Amino acid sequence: MTQPAVSPRALAWLVHVFTASGAAVGLLALERAISQDFVGTFIWLAVALVIDGIDGTVARTFRVRENLPYVDGDLLDLVVDFLTYVVVPMVAFVHAGFMAREFALPLAAIVVTASALYFADTRMKTEDNWFRGFPTLWNVLVFYLLVFRPLPAVTVAIVIIAAIAMFLPVVFVHPMRVARLKWLTGAVLAVWTCSVVAELWTGFAGPWWGRTALLIVAAYILLLPLARGSIWAAKAR
Repeated sequence: MTQPAVSPRALAWLVHVFTASGAAVGLLALERAISQDFVGTFIWLAVALVIDGIDGTVARTFRVRENLPYVDGDLLDLVVDFLTYVVVPMVAFVHAGFMAREFALPLAAIVVTASALYFADTRMKTEDNWFRGFPTLWNVLVFYLLVFRPLPAVTVAIVIIAAIAMFLPVVFVHPMRVARLKWLTGAVLAVWTCSVVAELWTGFAGPWWGRTALLIVAAYILLLPLARGSIWAAKAR
């Protein structure tokens, strides 16, 4: 007997459950951050990053918006992203010993508050799919802080500059959506992934070549808006 095909609505629900599973992964990362197991924290955050990277493609493939219009996939994605990109990394920041807790906790609270406002901004992306302002990649920023361990004053300055940059009219690349130099960005991110794996494999005691690659990739991402023709979000390309 022929088995009945899975209905489009059931498939749409499965896709949303896949997206929502990122929240469960975020919870596991949060538990590791509180336990000061930062390797475990960022392994789980990497899993969440993979889910976030492919769920949109899967949703478009199965026409989720059309088959389940009353569940907002974009809103679901933002809820999960706020946990994994903002809350978990800032909990790790507080527990990582970058500075005294009485300074780290208020700074993290400022970041979480500012990030909530950023997530609510409907102008988050430009018409040509660049992020407007620093795109709350606190998971990446805290990872870099754990790798390089700058002085407390430098750490505070980096975090404050990044928080302010969320609201500046400058652009940052969306590696999955921006067409300009997409092939090169993909290759650079592949190198970055190898360097991240090396750091996690060694418990944040990675080789010199991996750390050099991390710095080069950071410079590439920061300078890439120059290839757009304008770093200003108001000028679409």
